[in-house]
Amino acid sequence: MQPGGGDMPTLGLLQQIEKDFGSYTNFKEKFIEAVLTSFGSGWVWLVLKREKKCLAIVKTTNAVNPLIWNDIVRNFSPIISLDLWEHAYYLDHKNDRGAYVKTFMDHLVSWDAATARIARAQAFVNLGEPKIPVA
Repeated sequence: MQPGGGDMPTLGLLQQIEKDFGSYTNFKEKFIEAVLTSFGSGWVWLVLKREKKCLAIVKTTNAVNPLIWNDIVRNFSPIISLDLWEHAYYLDHKNDRGAYVKTFMDHLVSWDAATARIARAQAFVNLGEPKIPVA
């Protein structure tokens, strides 16, 4: 998140969103729908599926995140996430998750950070994982 965030992504990230969701508006609607249809505590993620080279929206419950899935290191790269635990929004929005996700998407999401993450993830897709020497 960043103060003054929101608006729309730019450059390659916007092109990827338009390719995978049809438009930024469709992406935003699907992301908001994922938030509003999540039950209880959890997270909503925008991830890059490396094998398919496409973006996807993923929901996880409780403290689970895509980083712990067995194939996350090779197949998924988180681009943005939204915390759905009550501590993240209750003081400002009470039980209104809709207002919370709207504030996030319109004013807080850092598309600059997301653009940097997708560039890094796409470099892994194109160049392969870095080889770490074993001692």
